[in-house]
Amino acid sequence: MTARRSYPARPGQGSHAVGWPFPGDVAARAAALSLAANAFLLVLKIVVGILSGSIAVLSDGLDSAEDMVASGAAWLSVRIAARPADYDHPYGHGKVEGLSAALEAGVISAGGAFIGYMAVNRLLHGGQEVTVGLGLVAMVIALVINLGAAAYTRGTARRTGSLALAAEARHWQVNLAQASVVLLGLGLVSATGQTLFDSLAALALVAFMGWSAFAILRSALNEIMDVRLPPAEEEIIRRSLLPYAERVRGYHGLRSRRSGRQRYIDLHLVVSPQSTVEEVHHICDRIEAEIREKLPGSTVSIHMEPDDGRYVEPVA
Repeated sequence: MTARRSYPARPGQGSHAVGWPFPGDVAARAAALSLAANAFLLVLKIVVGILSGSIAVLSDGLDSAEDMVASGAAWLSVRIAARPADYDHPYGHGKVEGLSAALEAGVISAGGAFIGYMAVNRLLHGGQEVTVGLGLVAMVIALVINLGAAAYTRGTARRTGSLALAAEARHWQVNLAQASVVLLGLGLVSATGQTLFDSLAALALVAFMGWSAFAILRSALNEIMDVRLPPAEEEIIRRSLLPYAERVRGYHGLRSRRSGRQRYIDLHLVVSPQSTVEEVHHICDRIEAEIREKLPGSTVSIHMEPDDGRYVEPVA
């Protein structure tokens, strides 16, 4: 017997799925604000980059154009992932957040490659003089916006468990580092009069962007490939069985995975053959409720089977 808490609707019927534990509009609002912030920064950096002649500022502005694409994808994926499970998608729509995160990694990589090209070209062939003052003002504004956006999206990602927002938060952290490095480069140009530091700052960004893209891509692939939940979360599942050690003889077949903001957990619970179905079902209900309380957004399936003497993981 298997205890479940969510059922996809058949064609022509309403959905019986459990309500989503995190309102989709919370994550969608964070993604929308991220998109608006990137649009503002795009205009600011492109205009200032052209007027000041700073390759670092202009490159950062062009990167903001790619950021807008990534933010748009994050906003769309968060809205899709918030849809409840249905007949065609019985496990929900959370995988789309993994795809969005992978796109985010690709955007960061493409931006890094372009910035690297422009910086190397400036180092080899030289370029126009840099108007430091205007660039510094623009990058200070960008720094403040990046700091606020990174904090907001990171906090929302933690509350909702959204992989797409987590990738977007890391992208904002990349942008924060970019703004800091560009400011450092412009400061050195101002102090020394050497535009070389502007290009070197851009190259430093490339290395950091490459590392960040790899980290985001690894997280996205883990979810797409159904990697199990972290050990700490699986330990929470095991500890949820402890209060019932006298009634439950063991368990086996624990499996877990994530799909966007949703966790999927299933296991086999071994009970005494003398236990009634009603007794064991009550225990399963309490175990599922405790797991969902400690791991919000979990869909738990427990298969109950009588103890036949085979080896199982002990509960205690």
